[in-house]
Amino acid sequence: MESLSDIIWDVIICGTGLQQSLLALALSRSDKKILHIDPNGYYGSTEAAFFSLQEVKDWAAGVAAATDSSKIFSAATAAFTTKEGEAGLSNPRGYALTLSPQLIHANSTLLSQLVSSRAFRQLEFLAVGSFFVFNPAASTSSITRIPSTREDVFSTTALSARAKRQLMKFLKLVLSHQDESSLPQWQEYGAKPLADFLTQKLSLDRDLITYVIALTLSLDGRISTKDGLQAIHRHLTSMGKLGPGFAAVYPKWGGGSEIAQVGCRASAVGGGTYMLGTGYKKVTKSEVVEGEVADSDRLLEIELTDDTVVKTKMFVRGPETVFPNGTGSDKDTVKMSRLVAVVDAPLTHLFEITMEGAPTPAVAVIALPPGSMKADNSKVESESTYPIYVIVHSSDTGECPTGQSILYLNTVHTLESKSLLEETITSLLVALTPEDGAGAAPRCLYQLYYEQTACTKPEVAEDEHGLVFASTPNSLTFDDEILDSVQQVWQKVMGEAVEAKDVQYMVFTDREGVGEDDDYE
Repeated sequence: MESLSDIIWDVIICGTGLQQSLLALALSRSDKKILHIDPNGYYGSTEAAFFSLQEVKDWAAGVAAATDSSKIFSAATAAFTTKEGEAGLSNPRGYALTLSPQLIHANSTLLSQLVSSRAFRQLEFLAVGSFFVFNPAASTSSITRIPSTREDVFSTTALSARAKRQLMKFLKLVLSHQDESSLPQWQEYGAKPLADFLTQKLSLDRDLITYVIALTLSLDGRISTKDGLQAIHRHLTSMGKLGPGFAAVYPKWGGGSEIAQVGCRASAVGGGTYMLGTGYKKVTKSEVVEGEVADSDRLLEIELTDDTVVKTKMFVRGPETVFPNGTGSDKDTVKMSRLVAVVDAPLTHLFEITMEGAPTPAVAVIALPPGSMKADNSKVESESTYPIYVIVHSSDTGECPTGQSILYLNTVHTLESKSLLEETITSLLVALTPEDGAGAAPRCLYQLYYEQTACTKPEVAEDEHGLVFASTPNSLTFDDEILDSVQQVWQKVMGEAVEAKDVQYMVFTDREGVGEDDDYE
């Protein structure tokens, strides 16, 4: 049996983040010699899911101990939040907290590629249900469901007849906003904030504007009119594409981590070699006798962390720092504060079916507009400058035991954002307490807080050692732009083979033994 050092690898991939794993999936039928390594002992990198609270604790401790300010993750803490400590929690291995609770719109190119590559057979997707807006009040806060379809608008009792007409007019514009006849209605506001267009051009009231901005899932709430219309268009055109009553889906058992593992599994079935817990120490070009081979064709020699030296034609790695190629500035990044909370209630009223024939949702979204939250920090009261988004997961996601829920809170980082997210948990759980007094107020049992910095554009960098994926954007919905980066790297690895008639990117037939009865509907 050949040792790793005896093989000339076509490509060595470092990191099992979503981009590297999708690359592995794309190469899984290429007959390339692939070595896939990861310094972590788990799959997923920045999209990882941790399958016990001990794993969460260990990860947070590792992040907190890091001293490099250019790292993607920082300021991580994990702790029990009740006086009884672990009381109320299930077996610590009954949880799967993910770093990537991103929603995937039904018309996302990612889903199309998972279908055409046959990887969808190993994934289970759950429906993302209603979007809500948090309404702060001096006495009792509450949440209101956002109507986002024609049927919703007609049936809701939260809007006046005039507001319904205005909202219907806006939704009609969104669906046709790229038509030549519709462009004059909004183009002059294209680069201006969507809120300005809604106020000045359409005369929407404050509540309607809040609903519309919430549907965009804009991180800072200041999305442009052009981008805002496109975001809502994606939401509306995704509605019903995979079934009635929902516009987005979520992968069961850990979000992006689950997709990453499926990609790696496909590569392993295709002959790829996997080594978790193994990174690299240095990369050099192999020595060559002058005149034998062009400098550009020299192999790379990579010394792994276990001291093995391997040779490869190409080296592709994921981001270890915010700017993997050493260039960039803060204006090219977004830093998020994130808080993951385990709650001791099922919150079933957030996951109600809103349309006949629709599946029971496993995910709901609650938006808190800027100014919704106030928190005391060092005896100074601070107000939320940016929206806070709470992605709520039921136990159907497989991420917590039955009877509990997971809340994923997200906001643009500020000095006060940690305090604001903690106050959000307190205020939101009060608002989610059953009005009929049938149950006690939900309690937060466990929290994971961390900060994450990422590039705004998922571009591929190239240096003397190979190709480097940028950190994936911090958006709350999957960004199809990262797929362009993956295909770009795939083309470089494949070389002239991409011109072959029988080579299609991410288009595979079923492997032997898979029946047609399992075909995707």
